[in-house]
Amino acid sequence: MYTEKVMDHFQNPRNVGELENPSGVGTVGNAKCGDIMRIYLDIDEDQIIRDVKFKTFGCGAAVATSSMATELVKGKSIYEALKVTNKAVMEALDGLPPVKVHCSLLAEEAIHAALWDYAEKNGIKIEGLTKPKSDIHEDEEDEEEY
Repeated sequence: MYTEKVMDHFQNPRNVGELENPSGVGTVGNAKCGDIMRIYLDIDEDQIIRDVKFKTFGCGAAVATSSMATELVKGKSIYEALKVTNKAVMEALDGLPPVKVHCSLLAEEAIHAALWDYAEKNGIKIEGLTKPKSDIHEDEEDEEEY
């Protein structure tokens, strides 16, 4: 059911925890399944993500997608991080079962929420970033068809 990479990121998650004085924090959830994901970003003056941590309350796929999402944005610019989609997270994990696609949507939205928080705190606009949802459940039915 789960790929080796999903199992590895679930059993040995990377970047777990919180950052002290984060540049941005994003929290999103899915009211339907109860998963909650929080991502902390440490962004330097050149807008590069120096460090990233996460805390996730949810199933193994939620933990694995959180872990992989942090790996995909670490060391990247805020604009590169913005381009990390749920599909990129799923591909990096060699796939997810269809009923777990919403976990990758949580990861994408949590990154966007943390970037939004960073932009708000710094009074900047990140081109291409729209205000993220705090609950991804609204669009879940549409997204799972892909």
